[in-house]
Amino acid sequence: MKVLIILGHTREESLCGALARSFGDGAGAAATEVRQLNLSALEFDPYVRTESPSQQALEPALREAQNLIVWADHLVFVYPTWWGSLPALLKGFLDRVFTPGFAFRTCDGGTGYQGLLGGRSAQLITTMDTPPLIHRLVYRQPGRNAMARATLGFCAIQPVRSLVFGPVRGSSLEQRQRWLERARHEGQRLQHGRITPWERVRYKTGAWLQALRLQFYPMSWLAYTAGALAANPAGGVFGNPLFWLGYLCLFLLEVATVLVNERVDFPSDRDNRFFGPFTGGSRVLVDGLLSRREVGAGIVLALLAFVAAAAWLLALTPGSVPAVLAVLVVLAALAIGYTAPPLKLSYRGLGEVDVAITHSLGVMLCGFVFLGGPLQDPLPWVLSVPLLLAILPSITLSGIPDLEADAAAGKRTLAVRLGHRGVLRLTIVFTVLAAAGALTWDLLGLAAGAYAGIAFVAVPHALWLGWLLNRRLESDTLSGRIDGLMVASLTFVLWFGLVPVVRLAG
Repeated sequence: MKVLIILGHTREESLCGALARSFGDGAGAAATEVRQLNLSALEFDPYVRTESPSQQALEPALREAQNLIVWADHLVFVYPTWWGSLPALLKGFLDRVFTPGFAFRTCDGGTGYQGLLGGRSAQLITTMDTPPLIHRLVYRQPGRNAMARATLGFCAIQPVRSLVFGPVRGSSLEQRQRWLERARHEGQRLQHGRITPWERVRYKTGAWLQALRLQFYPMSWLAYTAGALAANPAGGVFGNPLFWLGYLCLFLLEVATVLVNERVDFPSDRDNRFFGPFTGGSRVLVDGLLSRREVGAGIVLALLAFVAAAAWLLALTPGSVPAVLAVLVVLAALAIGYTAPPLKLSYRGLGEVDVAITHSLGVMLCGFVFLGGPLQDPLPWVLSVPLLLAILPSITLSGIPDLEADAAAGKRTLAVRLGHRGVLRLTIVFTVLAAAGALTWDLLGLAAGAYAGIAFVAVPHALWLGWLLNRRLESDTLSGRIDGLMVASLTFVLWFGLVPVVRLAG
């Protein structure tokens, strides 16, 4: 392991200087290669005098500093906390060295920025006169947050650990010796690796949560719940263990589906310039947070758990076992077949219809038949129609940011086939149909009155969404991210799940 210690104190012969040397001694004893950079000895202009830091020529000392940062696996910043934050020397160093193109770059997707110093970790060692607990609870650690999150984390350096010593004023010689020993011990811990087992678990857990894309699950739950309420089981719904067992089956199937999509759509996700919270996949494979082998194992585990939960459900359901089995098999085939061969529906131009059916009729039928409703009953079929129509605008729109990457990967989405203007016009048509469906079901009292009153919220929302779509259609910018439109279309869908659940539960 290569360790770079950056001393940000204006005086080398200071407590911070001693802490840097102690950490270096410990790291050296851990068989790491250690180099130290004392900022007070560098000759450089700390001021950014050009429009962008990257336009200002780097002094030889700063060019060498960048080379050392590239060389290092683990960065250690040792500095005093002054006025709750960094010394001007260290701040000026960061302003000049962590330049665009070296530490980060702008991009069209995500937050609009991408860190370029990934694969490195960091350690902050700082001294202060304020008691550390007061600094944490009262002042909320502004300096640490600036370094760990807004600077190093922004540049993709993680994890960033922090070690605070203080209050320095009034500290005894014995106390300072203990601090030096603690710094030496912290360096020596690198013999076990720069990332602790707990940090590995924490980051892997975060990666798996990101891969699951949990932001899309509430809609499925609402649709499933509406179907279960429509079945009107004698034992009720929410207190019925069978209801939750059935949803466990759907949850596991959705987990398997999103992970399959992650693997199959990797070429498209990798080349997608306009990825965001609703489009472009979860990015766990693209960003190297999970490996293909790990995602593959997740798919297998999710499918095995789904089969086990489904078998348990079949043993307990009061409904027709052949009907429940048929619904589960067809739903699983359509869900997994969205991207997985041999169906690969999203690559054959049927992806939007597939999503609309599975997330409306599919999950509503599950809720209905799992709790004893007969498959031939028209109620869940009629109940699902407005929701199906409401899903079409959002799933169709989602193809706009992905258009270029999907076309290159061979996906035949509606956006790829119709182009930007064509798919926007089609989305307006789908929005009008969904609003008309909501109004019709409301006025005629169809689906046991499950949509009573929905026109009062769905129709105005549809008018707003239509206005947003038309404004996009008339703009000069058609490609790119559409986060605002996606939020408007997804919240439109929520009315078609929330209103039936409230009506049927009442």
